[in-house]
Amino acid sequence: MQTFSTNPGKALSTRTGKITAAITVFALALFSTVSYIQSRPETPTTLAAYYSQQLQWQSCYKNYQCADLLVPIDYTELKTGTFQISVLKYPTTGEKKLRSLIVNPGGPGGSGVDYAYAAEYLFSPAILDAYDIVGFDPRGVSRSEPIVCLSDKELDANYASDSKPDNEQEFAQILIESKKFIQQCEEKNKHLTSFSTANAARDMDILREAVGDKQLNYMGKSYGTFLGTLYAQFFPDKVGHMVLDGAVDPTISNFQQGLTQAIAFDKAFAAFAADCTTRSNCPLPKEKSAAIAEMKKILSQVAKKPNKRLSESLVLLGIAAALYESATGWPKLRRAIKDVKEGKGDRFLALADEYTGRTEEGDYTANEFDSGAIIDCLDFAGARSVKQMKEDAKIFAEQAPLFGPYLAYGGLVCQYFDTPKATEVVPTKTANPIVIIGTTGDPATPYAWAQGLHKILTNSVLISLIGDGHTGQGQGNKCVDGQVDDFYLTNKSPKTSSCA
Repeated sequence: MQTFSTNPGKALSTRTGKITAAITVFALALFSTVSYIQSRPETPTTLAAYYSQQLQWQSCYKNYQCADLLVPIDYTELKTGTFQISVLKYPTTGEKKLRSLIVNPGGPGGSGVDYAYAAEYLFSPAILDAYDIVGFDPRGVSRSEPIVCLSDKELDANYASDSKPDNEQEFAQILIESKKFIQQCEEKNKHLTSFSTANAARDMDILREAVGDKQLNYMGKSYGTFLGTLYAQFFPDKVGHMVLDGAVDPTISNFQQGLTQAIAFDKAFAAFAADCTTRSNCPLPKEKSAAIAEMKKILSQVAKKPNKRLSESLVLLGIAAALYESATGWPKLRRAIKDVKEGKGDRFLALADEYTGRTEEGDYTANEFDSGAIIDCLDFAGARSVKQMKEDAKIFAEQAPLFGPYLAYGGLVCQYFDTPKATEVVPTKTANPIVIIGTTGDPATPYAWAQGLHKILTNSVLISLIGDGHTGQGQGNKCVDGQVDDFYLTNKSPKTSSCA
């Protein structure tokens, strides 16, 4: 999958929108200072033993429960050993519990533990009364055998580094950085080829059994829809109530995924610019092409004269971050553009830091950069050569003038990582229908991907949200939220295919 990336040396995320950004940062800070004592269970020696685990839930963080789950490092060779997966539960307060609802916010590299920690902000009281909200950090992520490749200072340098090579010298430099990144990952981590989403989907079935559910009830956002898709393919009879929001189409080529996403971000910026011109404080020209030209001019100026640690790539990352959620992101972007034109880059840095999880002290609260890059390579290692990517970059620039030149080399690090053959996704019919949500103006997971996934999951139902921003559930749209709640609570499949 070609996830959003502003630098070939990393793979940033397709993940949930800004509705939970502040909550997630708070949760990360809390988890970094509070711990709970959990004794490691006896190591299973058979797959049946993994499935028969009893989770040792312990109270943590006041209203939550924590546990660790053991899963095989290698499902084809159990003797390889075990990974310990961190799990958090927000227990239902209702008298008539239905079952558990397992959640994932996206990524790859997003923490399901942090997402479940925000349960009260993500779901309606009716859902919280009926379900335990359960989140887990997939293998390689955050608290679950984290993949760590770069130091905080190295992350700063990588995020800020030039992601749009304008000459052969700059292109040679990104090749060096990409190769170095993979070398560091291989030197610092064991079992690096075992962190695929396919294995995480298998882990999720062990978790389903451990929480006592006969079928999986799941909410996957953004990249989390790919995790759900693979689960559905591996365990079609175990699918209960599953909602995939901000869908990924895993069957199209890396080139098409990357290009479609670049075009979607350009489209989202155009929508922002059109709205901006209706406001008295708009810092952009009224005409669409002029607005894009103005933004490209700003990027060029920052590239020539960086402000503090602000770089061309971080400005673009700040733009992308603001486009995830129109209600709060667009006003921030207007102010950031106004400021940077006056030589002040703090607002763009704040937008970029919010996205990457960088604190004011310069620490990164998660390992999403490192884990996302490795997992992405394992899931969707592309067949294109470096030479072909270089040629394709011209198409990116033509069809997505603003974002295309920066996204053209996403996944370049995978050229230097020898990965096993990825799981091929095929049409699948599940025991129960799956609800897919696609937002027409979604920049990170373009609407066409939701349509594509709808064809792959043959008995799925597609809800189309006419609007801007990333993902649809929990964004305040009663049409979407009401149908999702009805699906989880009464098994009522959505009847309205389009919500405005």
